[in-house]
Amino acid sequence: MFAALSDYWRLLRAGVSLVRHDVVLPEEYKSRMPAPARFAGGVLRVFAGGAKGRPGERLATALERLGPAYIKLGQFIATRPDVFGVEATQDLSRLKDKLPAVSQAEAEAALAAEFGAGEAKRLFAGLGPSVAAASLAQVHRMGEGADAKAVKILRPGVDVQIRLDLRAMKRAAARVEKASVEARRMEPVAFVQTVADSMLKELDLSLEAGATDELRERSLKDGHFVVPAVDWERSGRAVLTTDWVDGVPLTTPGVFEREGLDRVGLANSVTQGFLNHAIRHGVFHADMHEGNMILTPEGKIALVDFGIVGRIGMAERRFLAEILWGFIRRDYTRIAEVHFEAGYVPADRSVGDFAQALRAIGEPIHGRPAEEVSMGKLLLQLLDYTHQFGMHLRPELVLLQKTMVQVEGVARSIDPAHNIWDASEAIVSDWIKTEFGPAGAAKLVANNVREVADRLKRLPQVMDQMEAALAQTGKPAEPERREAFAPWWGWFGLVIVLALIAYAGWGNT
Repeated sequence: MFAALSDYWRLLRAGVSLVRHDVVLPEEYKSRMPAPARFAGGVLRVFAGGAKGRPGERLATALERLGPAYIKLGQFIATRPDVFGVEATQDLSRLKDKLPAVSQAEAEAALAAEFGAGEAKRLFAGLGPSVAAASLAQVHRMGEGADAKAVKILRPGVDVQIRLDLRAMKRAAARVEKASVEARRMEPVAFVQTVADSMLKELDLSLEAGATDELRERSLKDGHFVVPAVDWERSGRAVLTTDWVDGVPLTTPGVFEREGLDRVGLANSVTQGFLNHAIRHGVFHADMHEGNMILTPEGKIALVDFGIVGRIGMAERRFLAEILWGFIRRDYTRIAEVHFEAGYVPADRSVGDFAQALRAIGEPIHGRPAEEVSMGKLLLQLLDYTHQFGMHLRPELVLLQKTMVQVEGVARSIDPAHNIWDASEAIVSDWIKTEFGPAGAAKLVANNVREVADRLKRLPQVMDQMEAALAQTGKPAEPERREAFAPWWGWFGLVIVLALIAYAGWGNT
């Protein structure tokens, strides 16, 4: 009972904030509302206090004032233009995540709670004041020169606040889903659960440490990005310590006016580095806005803040590569076929009609100057068409699309004439040749053989388990009956082996 009262109080507080910013039944949508909603909206706007800006901008402001959980909710809403509209999600994508820092004493107390007072003094001697503060954590600099460290510390008590807000959101989502048939189509409970899962991961900085280290390993091989090394001794669940990155954040005005900076090469590196991570490795930094990118003195881009990392499997990587390759080659039929082969578009729809819609997207951009062609706009158009054709969106693909839009925006801010298609072609064509050529076929066969061999190793154990299960269903078999069963077990084993080989082959087609 007390939990329910607490949840409803938090929801009431959120509702009041939304009313004050005129985002519950906004004036801009009045013409689309039925008469009762128009009347209710007029009454609510009495309390709005003259809120300014577009509905998405006002919603962003309201969510900022409600705190960390709502800021993260807004960031997730910004990944769903298919549900909330393009304009609103673009406004929400500019959500600022900055708050005043907690005091130095509170930060040091958090370190002591994580490592113990004596060990914290030894490990973090010379910890400087906060240099950046967000809703979940703040960053301190420690040391100078080559030994300098960046120490990220979770805000004290933020985990409790977020868990309470998430509980209230889940309660609201369940009520909405139960009350409205239309709302069920949007799956509010599943959406809030996705937000909650991601947010809870961000509250464990040891997971972010693992993601940082993984992407650093990838980046060292590819050479497109700089990723700081993790100081594992000084990292834990509430603290993440990495090497300090010298440079200028991309949010700094005039950051690209440095003399001698290769802006064309730098923009290409941003696009190709992201595609390298996503297509070749299946893992990517999923929040690549300018605030998480630093221009180093050597003229390279450093990535920081790996709280949100996207992962896509081989099937999704092939899907993405073939989509990009299809638009590069203007092969709209193949793009349509890929959607159907992946099962993203229902089989009862027409491949030809879908290819026709894709042609209407691709042809208007062909031959136009690079600065007039937006991959972000193309992806949003593709999103609209696939929605019309009954495509069920996958969360990892939506996150990928959102990040690609961010990457394009960053690359264009570096080089306004950046040709994202030319930059993509080298990575995509090389990957397709590798995966679909002789080398890819050989790797697929090797993987199948390895999988079958692994299953064959487990076959005797499976047989023993099945024999034991059969023995428990009746009396033990007589010796002569055991001998009679021997040929049957042999044929049964052969069938299992053949089935495993067939399954391994079909599972990778």
